[in-house]
Amino acid sequence: MKIIPIHVLENNYSYILIDDKTKEAAVIDCVDPIKILNVVSQTGAKLTSVFVTHHHWNHCGGNIELVAKKPGLAVYGADARVPEINFVCKDNEEFKLGSIIVTPLHTPCHTKGHVCYYVTDPSTNEKAVFTGDFIFTYDNSTLFVAGVGKFYEGDARDMYRILFHVISKLPDDTWVYCGHEYTKTNLKFALSLEPHNEALLAKWSWCQDKQSTVPSTIAQEKLYNPFLRVNEQSIQMITGKNDPVEALATLRELKNAFR
Repeated sequence: MKIIPIHVLENNYSYILIDDKTKEAAVIDCVDPIKILNVVSQTGAKLTSVFVTHHHWNHCGGNIELVAKKPGLAVYGADARVPEINFVCKDNEEFKLGSIIVTPLHTPCHTKGHVCYYVTDPSTNEKAVFTGDFIFTYDNSTLFVAGVGKFYEGDARDMYRILFHVISKLPDDTWVYCGHEYTKTNLKFALSLEPHNEALLAKWSWCQDKQSTVPSTIAQEKLYNPFLRVNEQSIQMITGKNDPVEALATLRELKNAFR
């Protein structure tokens, strides 16, 4: 499979996922349909699907125009607020993009209808997860590189369940493609908590000359993402909370105030 990150708006990512065998393609979180169609045309692939992580306009604001330009697209999501949705994803109910296996993971917290898409290519054993605004960013996503998103329609207990009973259960070599480019800000926050974390220092050094820092991996995030380290004594001491859910809530509050 081939994954093409596309920079949109100020710091968002859309992605194009292509099955190498059938040349079927999907766009994840369409914001700029003209840019998406231009990139797809250059690949020679056929766009057949749209995977939407959640209903916020900066993740699906291009759906109406895209469907108007490409009638018949399958638009997947788990929230009636998603424009043009015509396939409702059920948690862990697989479907395919060509030969690629797609598993929707319901991850309600940032929004109640948030979905992460876990994809696997049986021919190469490549694995990736598109996390939208779930975990690894600064402002309002679910999982971002070195961070997590704000709990708009959920709470810390929801986020803990998703992080430790859904996302972190994925194979360690799963590539993580998040919805925003917030890595440097996230790493600054993480360094304020664990300034001697060697994996964190190495990631900080690596990203200095990078305009794009995606993808990460599940294994990497476990080493330096503080939100995935709330069971570690070092993070619990910083937050003053022995309960990991309470530590997670405190971390989010600290991150909200971090500048």
